[in-house]
Amino acid sequence: MKIAIIIFSALIVLIIAFQTYVSMATTKSETQTYKVIKVEDEFEIRYYPSATMAMITSSATTYKELGSPGFAKLAGYIFGGNQENKKIAMTTPVHMDINDSASTMSFVMPSIYNKDNLPLPNNSEVTIKTVPEEYVAALKFGGFASNERIKEHTAILENALKKHKIAYYGHFRFLGYNPPFQFIGRRNEIIVAVHWEAK
Repeated sequence: MKIAIIIFSALIVLIIAFQTYVSMATTKSETQTYKVIKVEDEFEIRYYPSATMAMITSSATTYKELGSPGFAKLAGYIFGGNQENKKIAMTTPVHMDINDSASTMSFVMPSIYNKDNLPLPNNSEVTIKTVPEEYVAALKFGGFASNERIKEHTAILENALKKHKIAYYGHFRFLGYNPPFQFIGRRNEIIVAVHWEAK
């Protein structure tokens, strides 16, 4: 019995140590730059400068359908699946635009890269895009994302924007910041572009 307790305790310590390491490693990853413009109770307004992204387009219509296949293709590109066999650092967040027509998943490229100095992908499904600057409303939530939780928090953000009379446009998008094996300190966000410059 004592041996079982010792083994169980050791496993718990190992799990906690691993989760702490994963959380710290995620924190050290470069995060897409933005500036907080205004903070409300439910959300905040951010300004995102132009950024370079690796992107795939998919017929998937749910988070589950888009998640693993999209991630595998983009990860293949940054882990050396390109014409220079070059490894590119992982950044956060992963962008997902999930809708009923064509959904996309994007990795933000490290700030040292732009469309001109990135290696070309070996996989023709991966494209390199420069996205324009934008103002967005962002709502944060923790835990693991799912189709249901994304819809739930999208509705919360949409209702909050209507309450504050803030005009928005385009699709609501999901941002994920953590690997699937990280259980603590998870960060998820719903964002949508807003007409803020006119304010």
